[in-house]
Amino acid sequence: MKLATFLAPGDDTPRAGEVRGDEVVAFASGTVLDRLASGDRTPADGPAFALADVTLLAPVQPRVLFGIGLNYRAHAEEQGMEVPEFPIVFTMAPSANADPFAPVVCPPVVRRLDYEGELVVVMGADGEVAGYAVGDDVSARDLQRRERQWTRAKGADGFCPWGPWITTADEVENVHDLQLRTWVNGELRQDTRTSDLIFTVPQVVDFIRETTTLAPGDVIFTGTPSGVGSAMDPRVFLESGDVIRIEIEGLGAIEHPVA
Repeated sequence: MKLATFLAPGDDTPRAGEVRGDEVVAFASGTVLDRLASGDRTPADGPAFALADVTLLAPVQPRVLFGIGLNYRAHAEEQGMEVPEFPIVFTMAPSANADPFAPVVCPPVVRRLDYEGELVVVMGADGEVAGYAVGDDVSARDLQRRERQWTRAKGADGFCPWGPWITTADEVENVHDLQLRTWVNGELRQDTRTSDLIFTVPQVVDFIRETTTLAPGDVIFTGTPSGVGSAMDPRVFLESGDVIRIEIEGLGAIEHPVA
């Protein structure tokens, strides 16, 4: 099941629904978070809308957003860094949550903005993984380099667009063998498979759970592969008007401009 939060044409009240092919079918009641918490997978039976006519929103407003740093072997290599012994975990403010197709606004203090296409894990009940999505862990490289903590560099308002929906875990045969690709203005920058992850999804989830209770709707950005702008020669950072598209096999795609 593909769980989506959306605005129907001419309506400003978010609805929850199930994406089926080129349509989204609304649930009679409840939210995507309700479905994650209950595990209810009863098919939607409300009104149907053409997917092309709705506005897709972030599937849920997470209580907390976790990020995992340096979690692809090739990315560690391009950064000239050793493979970490344990997952590098950081958090982003809830205000970093953003819609999958909304503009990302670069704060005036940031001069070196970068993209990070990532597999997103979405939690369900009892600390179990409910599903997966596509995300961009937008990063202010100048702040990241000069500040020991990455709260500002990774967690600025609107820095975590994700979606376009949540594909429930039962629909993903092998989450550790999916193609992930990122384009900037139509140029392919990242092209890898999740098999290059250093720490698997269960390992990351278990590591976080050692100290923190994971609740339904919490999300984990699992790290980015090689191909980020800051590792190019010469380095290339995002500018106003750039368009980033990120696609993961079987999970859909998000696309957002930089403002």
